[in-house]
Amino acid sequence: MSDEMILNNARVVTADQVFHGSVLVRDGLIADLDASRSALPQAFDLQGDYLMPGLIELHTDNLEKHMSPRPGVDWPSLSAVITHDAQMISSGITTVLDAISIGDINPRGHRLTKLSPMVNAIEQAEKNGLTRAEHRLHLRCEVVHPETQDVFERLATNPRLSLVSIMDHSPGQRQFVNLDKYRAYYMGKYSLNPDEMDELMQRQIKNAQNNSDRQRKAIAAHCARQNVPLASHDDATAAHVEESIGLGMAIAEFPTTAEAASVSHKNGLKVMMGAPNIIRGGSHSGNIAASALAREGVLDILSSDYYPSSLLQAALRLAETEEGYSLPKAIRAVSKTPAETVGLRDRGEIRTGLRADLIQVRASPGHPIIHQVWKQGRRVF
Repeated sequence: MSDEMILNNARVVTADQVFHGSVLVRDGLIADLDASRSALPQAFDLQGDYLMPGLIELHTDNLEKHMSPRPGVDWPSLSAVITHDAQMISSGITTVLDAISIGDINPRGHRLTKLSPMVNAIEQAEKNGLTRAEHRLHLRCEVVHPETQDVFERLATNPRLSLVSIMDHSPGQRQFVNLDKYRAYYMGKYSLNPDEMDELMQRQIKNAQNNSDRQRKAIAAHCARQNVPLASHDDATAAHVEESIGLGMAIAEFPTTAEAASVSHKNGLKVMMGAPNIIRGGSHSGNIAASALAREGVLDILSSDYYPSSLLQAALRLAETEEGYSLPKAIRAVSKTPAETVGLRDRGEIRTGLRADLIQVRASPGHPIIHQVWKQGRRVF
């Protein structure tokens, strides 16, 4: 006997339209769409709220924040995953690529020691049914760090791996072409005094010279062999983008200039920007505003980055404020497009035959309210 559910009296947001009607879910999949209200008594009345696809998050370091909630504090890994998962699902995110950083900039940091506990905790939580979103892996490879390639190769066989990004946070590169901004940012972030900052910059420059080009090419080649989607990070110039194209990148993560975003988009890379950038009205590090890229028509994907609930809020802000972004187009930037870009073609839109990953959203002044979330037809929030 099949398991059926009718979600009724909803403003259904598909990939290309919004209609007032109902959606039939059967055995975890979307079985039918109807642009009219169901008269069946068992239908669930969504009271005219929006019914949207579950959101797809490609880049969030939210788990790291829960693993280390304070400097020097290591939180139990399984508890951190469960808390992180709760934030994801309550933000309407039904599929999340947890961004795990390989390599560290912080001279007092110990990110590398947390990698295995994080990955193991994700696997344990899902195996024991403790998570509600689907968790996959995004390996963020800091190619400046001398151990990055070795660590990457140990983690790259994980079946959850869905995306790899290549980063270079050395002084004078990409996000921090301006050395004064580099100093100010990392002195503040890591509470470094001027002498410690000088030492960090010198070490980073030397490590970049020794490691960046070699590791960038090796990791890109591995991804090409294994058919793992690859993302650039903080490209700033057309030359950076040309390099990314040559390495087979599919996504341009957080390009820092309009030039880099435009060239990326023109060459088929999906341009991803941070949802907090939309909400705050600009970049926290002084780079190009995501809204400016939206106005140029070169913004393809949004990521919540460090603030989970910003994802849906930013998509709705796009639809409200940016000409050319209908509600379906804005929602595609947080569902269909990211899903397809990393090969997840069984989800990301409300269409017959796809997974019934769905969210009930009530529009309210300033911030959307998520009332219910279903993953594969089962209510999880």
